[in-house]
Amino acid sequence: MAPVGGVLFDIDDTLVDLHQAMKDAMIAASRPLVDGFGPSDWDAFAALYMADADNYYDRFVAGEFTFAQQRGLRARAVFAHFGIAGFDDRAEQAWIADFEKAQPGFINAYPDVVPILDALDAHGIPYGAVSNNVHAYQRAKLDMAGLQRITVLVGIDTVNAAKPKPEAFLEGCRQLGTRPGETLYVGDNYLLDGIGSVQAGLQGIWLNRTGAVAPSHAEDGRVRRIAGLAELAALALSTGL
Repeated sequence: MAPVGGVLFDIDDTLVDLHQAMKDAMIAASRPLVDGFGPSDWDAFAALYMADADNYYDRFVAGEFTFAQQRGLRARAVFAHFGIAGFDDRAEQAWIADFEKAQPGFINAYPDVVPILDALDAHGIPYGAVSNNVHAYQRAKLDMAGLQRITVLVGIDTVNAAKPKPEAFLEGCRQLGTRPGETLYVGDNYLLDGIGSVQAGLQGIWLNRTGAVAPSHAEDGRVRRIAGLAELAALALSTGL
């Protein structure tokens, strides 16, 4: 592994525990519309929303829907799956508003984020983030999570490109002032983050917090794997960070 000159991170479910934040916000927004749900029901409700079987979020990234539209469509699919009546246009708009109001209170960085940023700062290694959401929304999310120190941020509207397109990763390198080959990219999505970054010439690191299995059709030995960001510190330090 080449010496590390800089590190770029994905944001959602890499730096910020978005899954938990979305689950908590969904429960807050949905509870007035749902009777008799227990913890396991809410787990299933959130899992179905996050699975996004119809790929509404990816279709938002591709420009087919607005951000609010994809959120409403995903909610409609979940309410329909559970046979919950009354989720009409008015209820959908109210649900989106309640969700957006609730979510900021649940946004938190993972416990291993600040220590790795401290280590990078201590060694003078620049870092930033490249995300498949718009810059302003992700800037606000990082700030809510207490990560104002991450100043380099590339969104899908920064260069009109989303991961895994190389332009997104290369813009992050440009803003860091590092060459792709000396830049680590760390993210939780094996295909978008791991494969996408190595194909753009970066050193790809798959952050697999959940013990997921990589898609067998897309295995690439260039993508390194870690279970937490503490392992990233050890890996980077061993290569001269």
